[in-house]
Amino acid sequence: MHQRKIPMRKCTGCNEMKEKKQLVRVVKAPDKTDENGEVIEKGGISVDFMGKRSGRGAYICHNAECLKAARKARRLERAFSCKIPDEVYEQLERELGEANG
Repeated sequence: MHQRKIPMRKCTGCNEMKEKKQLVRVVKAPDKTDENGEVIEKGGISVDFMGKRSGRGAYICHNAECLKAARKARRLERAFSCKIPDEVYEQLERELGEANG
């Protein structure tokens, strides 16, 4: 019987390759543009527990230490090529805490 390939992703905090199901996806929604191609609204950054939202994704372990390491090294900012407000990091900490607890 054919073995299914398990999707692997790299945690932006600890830089370890893990199964996709073991990680939390952080997603930057696509920018909204008008008919001329000019950006009307920047895409927001949010946590995607189901892994189905459209947009650019980065992955983090279910671990607060990984989030701290990613924040300190600005790895999410590099992954999304934009400045990430402190409110988003605070939201991530709350949601990761709720998921663990």
